[in-house]
Amino acid sequence: MTTIGEMGEDALIHLFATRLPNTDAALLGPGDDAAVLSVDGDLVVSSDVLIEGRHFRREWSTAADVGWRAAMQNIVDIDAMGAVPTALQVTLAAPPDTDVKWVLGFADGLREACEPHGVGVVGGDLSGASEIAISVTALGETHGVNPVTRADATPGDSVAVSGPLGAAAAGLALLAAGVGDGLEAIGLFLRPRPLIGAGLEAALRGATAMMDVSDGLLRDAGRIARASQCGIAIDSAAVPVHPAATQAARVLGVAALPWALTGGEDHSLLATFPPGAFLPDGWTLVGVVASDFPGVRVDGAIPDALGWDHFAS
Repeated sequence: MTTIGEMGEDALIHLFATRLPNTDAALLGPGDDAAVLSVDGDLVVSSDVLIEGRHFRREWSTAADVGWRAAMQNIVDIDAMGAVPTALQVTLAAPPDTDVKWVLGFADGLREACEPHGVGVVGGDLSGASEIAISVTALGETHGVNPVTRADATPGDSVAVSGPLGAAAAGLALLAAGVGDGLEAIGLFLRPRPLIGAGLEAALRGATAMMDVSDGLLRDAGRIARASQCGIAIDSAAVPVHPAATQAARVLGVAALPWALTGGEDHSLLATFPPGAFLPDGWTLVGVVASDFPGVRVDGAIPDALGWDHFAS
């Protein structure tokens, strides 16, 4: 095994960069003090972080899985604005005794996630640390389409999601229980597969507010409600539960619906649309924007649980 400490910074950076995806938007990519991008329309920027032991475990995830996840959860944030993702900046900090193969596998995962969408890794940084920490900044462009924020949902709007929910949370539950090896839900937890482009299509169909479901449908619906100063009523019977979550629920002897309501990390999109608007293909109506209460309600009641809290113990 060759460690990153033994290899040296310059050699590692060069080898890492050779594994990264490219993008036509890059006028100048990795290797200089900064990247230079060509932008069509407004620039859209989002950042996210992954910390070993809190967001991923190496005993569960390959390096490529972590790279895929780091890329995908940031690409979808750009899509959730109705914009087109074009590039990522990636910072990786790791202990000096980390195997070089892990770092290269991480780069391979980034490439596997990015290349189908024309997204490149145009720069970033590599550093030493006591644990693996990954920070990704995603860049996108609007191509003249107005970005869709969380703040413009209006009472009477329809509430919809772009895909079935609960698979990632089900996969996490299977891993934690040490069962279900090979089940689809585990793969979808390690490598979420949202439909990239759903956000742009929703924007073109008139979506009034939108975000990606990263922390649970109910928690993220509450964020749209708070930003838009309204309420969101969810009909639990209408929420699409991913078949992989249903399969996992049978294995564990539990109900799948709570995963779909509060699980998060499927990274499907949640959006509101004007009354009577035709939803894009694949979207499912799950509720309505209300004016007579704040926050989120499920079947008319305040939910007991909302989803992932990044600062909970």
